[in-house]
Amino acid sequence: MAFMEDARVAGLVAAQEKAVALFAEVEARGLVAPGRGEREVSDAIRDLANDMFGTTKHWHKRIIRSGPNTLLPYRDNPPDRIIGEDDVAFADFGPIFEEYEADFGRTYVFGDDPDKHRLLTDLPRIFDAGRGIFEADEDITGAQLYAEVERMAAESGWDIGIWHAGHLVGEFPHETNDGAKAESYITPENHTPLRRTDRSGRRCHWILELHFVDPRKGFGGFYEQLLDLA
Repeated sequence: MAFMEDARVAGLVAAQEKAVALFAEVEARGLVAPGRGEREVSDAIRDLANDMFGTTKHWHKRIIRSGPNTLLPYRDNPPDRIIGEDDVAFADFGPIFEEYEADFGRTYVFGDDPDKHRLLTDLPRIFDAGRGIFEADEDITGAQLYAEVERMAAESGWDIGIWHAGHLVGEFPHETNDGAKAESYITPENHTPLRRTDRSGRRCHWILELHFVDPRKGFGGFYEQLLDLA
């Protein structure tokens, strides 16, 4: 059993490392850029993942959002939009590497708007702070971690743009790992410890997912990756 868990951890970490490498190459090639359509950029990243890793499957829809579309939650499907010269844009991708899921999100800012650049700085800062809170409390629940993320976002002037702050991740498809929806998410309704086993007896592993928005100024940003594994 310990060997199987070690293999799961190695698979999840390796999947994230490939996602990191993929998006480093996305940035190096300037694929997310003003003047390009969201769908065009999404397809370019998909093709790059195939070229780099032979990735042909993604466990959730590929998302590139820009401008006012960055306010919208995952489930929305806004019309395709051209990225503007002073926009915020973000990517949310879930590639599958060797049957292990990665879930990776990053934000890009174009132009000189100080609030947009502040968001770009706040997202990884609050992610790291959230991970620190998780690491400091062995018994932390989903509801408790969500409350801390919400508090830190509010202190920095942001609203949370989705109903949760993360979710289980594992072998494809992770949705089958646990039948209880609330317990599968970092959400106010999840009062179970995040450090637990799922209904199959496997250790739970988590993605921390941050979607911060400013509805008044009309933009948001996104940042996600593994919470409990480095």
